[in-house]
Amino acid sequence: MIFRVATRADLPVVLGLLADAGRERAEVTEAHERAFAAIEADPRNELLVLAEAGTVLGCLQLTYVPGLGQGGRERALVEAVRVRADRRGGGLGAELMRLAVARARERGCGLVQLTSNKQRTDAHRFYERLGFARSHEGFKLHLEQ
Repeated sequence: MIFRVATRADLPVVLGLLADAGRERAEVTEAHERAFAAIEADPRNELLVLAEAGTVLGCLQLTYVPGLGQGGRERALVEAVRVRADRRGGGLGAELMRLAVARARERGCGLVQLTSNKQRTDAHRFYERLGFARSHEGFKLHLEQ
């Protein structure tokens, strides 16, 4: 198993993983290309994949957020955690999160945070098993284009 920074070649597979959750489109668009390039160029963002024998099995995005809280240390924001549907339930998600937390710890982050859709109760149990605690209520404001 290899945990690594995603390359442009991984983009279609990552989009497929995101689409599998039913909230995204799988085809690579110009907007996806721009977003990937921005993530790749930003030292505070990492799109990471877990791969085996050259096949991407899972992904997540880590964003390092500077702030005055946590003694001025960064916090790591975890987004877009996905594991291939045919590989769920075998511990890959836990391994992916363990590696992400280790990466944040190595960077000196004061905490790791994430949000999860309220309807995803299985995901909530998963994150709690990994030691994450429900501590805040999240809010979103979608900006229509």
